[in-house]
Amino acid sequence: MTLRFSNDMTDVIAIRRHLHENPEIGLSEFKTSDFIAGKLEEYGYEVTRGLAKTGIVATLKNGDSSRSVGIRADIDALPITEETGLEYASKNKGVMHACGHDGHTAMLLGAAKILAERKNFDGTIHLIFQPAEENFGGARIMIDEGLFDKFPCDAVFGMHNDPAMPFGKVFVKDGPLMAAVDEARIIVNGHGGHGAEPQAASDPIVAGASIIMALQTIVSRNIHPLDPAVVTVGAFNAGIASNVIPERSEMVITIRSFDPGVRNKLEERIRAIAEGQAASYGMTATVHYERGYEATINHTAETDFVRDLAKKVVGAENVAEIERPMMGAEDFAYMLAERPGSYFFLGTAKTDNDPSLHHPRFNFNDDALPIGVNLWVELAETYLASK
Repeated sequence: MTLRFSNDMTDVIAIRRHLHENPEIGLSEFKTSDFIAGKLEEYGYEVTRGLAKTGIVATLKNGDSSRSVGIRADIDALPITEETGLEYASKNKGVMHACGHDGHTAMLLGAAKILAERKNFDGTIHLIFQPAEENFGGARIMIDEGLFDKFPCDAVFGMHNDPAMPFGKVFVKDGPLMAAVDEARIIVNGHGGHGAEPQAASDPIVAGASIIMALQTIVSRNIHPLDPAVVTVGAFNAGIASNVIPERSEMVITIRSFDPGVRNKLEERIRAIAEGQAASYGMTATVHYERGYEATINHTAETDFVRDLAKKVVGAENVAEIERPMMGAEDFAYMLAERPGSYFFLGTAKTDNDPSLHHPRFNFNDDALPIGVNLWVELAETYLASK
């Protein structure tokens, strides 16, 4: 592939490694925010800070057009202890950029500098540096605090690296891309007693095990086979000794779906199964159900735009379709629910065995930086091209 702005990425690499060395958890990215804002002010952007505490919107205007485009990068890290052994490994114990947000931010800052130097567009660019993607829904918080009211965008775009995808390839998909994610915590309330006298107790472990097995029938028997859905019990905790029946058991469940009707059905069945199974054992179950991120749904026109643009930037042979929706979640979904746009992936694989996202040995592939920078520059300039 031939990239227009790939001659010198020294500054962008330095930015990426600085961010990697200084990771911060969502809604606490104070030093990260200071660093990003300083760079943007140096490049000549109008910088607005404070949305979702540490969020930044950098605005650059040129020409007379009223058209505008938003580009988002996530800036938060994860609560993971780094095991890379890199010279620029995390200095913040128990926190690391294990998802590549350091790379996302560096690519957008690299593009920001070129866009400001060239001013080869007609309209307004809003660069959105969003906190708290991983756990706290920073996108939703920014929107609730007036993101698109204060910074109108005709369309908004986001990109994520993927070390499981071939290097340099851009992957797109129209329509449903990533799942809505919910979480349920079920507490089974029993009656404890001696393990040798189970008839005198109400065993919440047995009832909990029955609930877990019954939950497996929801996707297979209550949801249409062509509607994607996942119900996974990720934790089951009860008791501490072999000869003691505990008072309660507790399980935590992740629930993934795309269709709102399916989402409602999953909650309905989880509640009914938990309460019904517990009752059949003479016990009660308390279900705490929390709705999380919405499904990420790309818009057709904007996805077509990204697909065509990517073919020009990386070559048609390096643009591929994502065959089926992913069951992971992404809070960019909230932005796509408010504005037309598209979310896509950039393959960054170095080898066939690269550490996955959220792995303690993950490290963003710096060779992908010029590709991301080029994609963002070309996207902004093409979307806001002079008519």
